[in-house]
Amino acid sequence: MFIAFAMICSCQKQDSAAEQQLAQRKTELDARETALDERLNALDEKVKALNEKVNALAEKEKATANARTIPTDVQGETADPAQVQAERDRAIEQLSVHVRAAMSDRSQLNAEKDRRTQERLLQRQRGLEQLPIQRQRKSEAIQKWQMSGAAASPVSEVPSPSPSPTPQ
Repeated sequence: MFIAFAMICSCQKQDSAAEQQLAQRKTELDARETALDERLNALDEKVKALNEKVNALAEKEKATANARTIPTDVQGETADPAQVQAERDRAIEQLSVHVRAAMSDRSQLNAEKDRRTQERLLQRQRGLEQLPIQRQRKSEAIQKWQMSGAAASPVSEVPSPSPSPTPQ
């Protein structure tokens, strides 16, 4: 009876070791997720800075347009409105390219975060599915051991259960 009790206790210790390993992996994944969140926040700040630049450029352009006055003694040196509009369109296009690049980076980070979250959930699920199987194997090994008459043998000859495979 004592030997059977000792084997059951050792099985429970191994189960708690597997649970500790799952908890450690969860902590590591949470740290990675936090790092991804920080990167997303930094990217959001860059997007905000780009938006502020666009607004500042538009205000500067308005101020420049309002400040332009045509001197009465200078003829032929006025700025062409079509040229001013073309320059403005070019500047807006460049900024929109930068904003699109920043948004695609953000969508890639979100996709990576989603992929890692799914991976973490699958690992947890696999770990939880394996615990009952491991327990069943251990109890079957104990029952076989008890039925084989090994209960009369010394404790040192008790077969150790095989180590549980770790999900990766």
